[in-house]
Amino acid sequence: MCFTSAMLEGVGVTTSRPAYVQPDGTSMYSAGSLFQLLRDGRPRTRAELAAETGLARSTVTQRVDALLASNLIGPADKAASTGGRPPTRFAFNPNARYVLAADIGATHARLAITDLAAQVLAQSADDLLVAAGPETVLDWVDRTGHELIRQAGRDPADLLGVGIGLPGPVEHSTGRPVSPPIMPGWDGFDVQGYLQDRFGGVVALVDNDVNIMALGEHNVAWSDAPHMMFVKVATGIGSGLISDGRLHRGAQGAAGDMGHLQLPHGADIVCRCGNTGCLEAVASGAAIAAKLAARGMQASTSFDVVALARGGNIEALQLLRQAGRDIGEVLAAAVSLFNPSVIVIGGSLSQAGEHLIAGVREIVYRRSLPLATQDLRIVQSTTGDRAGIIGAAVMVIDHALAPAQVDYLMSATPAAMS
Repeated sequence: MCFTSAMLEGVGVTTSRPAYVQPDGTSMYSAGSLFQLLRDGRPRTRAELAAETGLARSTVTQRVDALLASNLIGPADKAASTGGRPPTRFAFNPNARYVLAADIGATHARLAITDLAAQVLAQSADDLLVAAGPETVLDWVDRTGHELIRQAGRDPADLLGVGIGLPGPVEHSTGRPVSPPIMPGWDGFDVQGYLQDRFGGVVALVDNDVNIMALGEHNVAWSDAPHMMFVKVATGIGSGLISDGRLHRGAQGAAGDMGHLQLPHGADIVCRCGNTGCLEAVASGAAIAAKLAARGMQASTSFDVVALARGGNIEALQLLRQAGRDIGEVLAAAVSLFNPSVIVIGGSLSQAGEHLIAGVREIVYRRSLPLATQDLRIVQSTTGDRAGIIGAAVMVIDHALAPAQVDYLMSATPAAMS
C-alpha cells in the first residue's frame, strides 16, 4: 500500500521515498502508520505486515499488540498453516468506536451514528430551517444525537467525534461560519466549541455541506477517481472539489462556490447574496419553484419541483433541462480549469430524473476542450441524501484515525479506547 503525504503527516515520514524507509534506509513505521495498512479491511498476519513494512517481526508484534489493546484491530481468522499452529490474521475493527455525523441543509437536518468505516448504524431526520439560528439547530443535534446513542445501545465514552456540514462558507480550521448568506445569526458562531461542550470534549469538525457531500460520494463510489467534482443542486447550488484524492477547500474555504458565478443572460435576476445574475438565482430548486409558482402551479421548494417532474409535468421537465444547461455553462469553464475525471450531480433536484443531467452534459461536452472531456463522466449521485452524513463521518474518521492521532491516543490514553 502506498501512503499519501496526508496519511503520514505528523509522523516524520519523508514522502519522496517509500513510506517505510528513513533517510538511512531503515524502517520507521509507528503503530499509527502500521494501522493505516489494516484500514483497507484486508486481514494480514504478523509475517505479512513485517514483509510489507520491512519492520522486524518483534517490532511488528509489539505494535500489533498495542493496536489490539486499543481495540482498533482484532483477530480476523486463522491463515493457512504450512505446519504447526496456524498464524492469526488481524483486521481493522470498525466497531471499536462510533461517530456522530450531521448534515444540515437550508430546510432539513439529518443525523446519524456510523461505525469507523462510515457505515450508518442509526439515523434521524427532521424538517428544520437553518435560518432558525445556531442554538435551535445545534440543540436539535445535541438532543437527537444523545437519543440516537441511547437507542443504539452505545457507550457515550466510545464516541470518537462529531462531524457537521452547514449550508454556507465555513472556516474549517476554527469551525466557524463566515458570512453565510442564508444563515442569519451563524456568522462567526463557534459551532466546534458548542458541539465539544455537549459531547464530552470529543473532536468536532465543521465544513460546508457540499464539501462533506463530495467526501461522502468519493468515499462510497469514486475512491479510484483522484479528481472529482460534486455538484449539489437543491435550494442553492454549490460544488465540492476532490483534487489528488483530497478535498480542496481553497484559501478561505470558498473553493467550489459556483452558485454565485454570473450567467450573462440572468443579469436582471437578484440573488439572495445581493448580486444579480448568479447561477443559483437562475437554476436552483428555489428559482425553478418560483417560476412554476408564477405559472400557477403549487411549488415552493425543490421537493415540489421533483414531485412535479416525476409526475410528468412538462413545464417542470423543461425548466429542469434548461437549469441543467445553465449549470453546464459554468461547469464547462470548470472542466477546462480543473480537468476532473468525473462530475457527480447530487442534491434534491438530481432525484428528478435525467433531464437535469442531460442539460449539463449537452453544454459541457459541446463547450469544453475535447482533451478535457475525452474520458469525462457526468453522472448522478449514488449516495443520494446519505452523501452528507457519510461525508461528515469520513471527515472525522480520517482526522481522528490519522497516524499521528492514533499514536497520540495510544501514548496519552492507552486504556481510553479499549
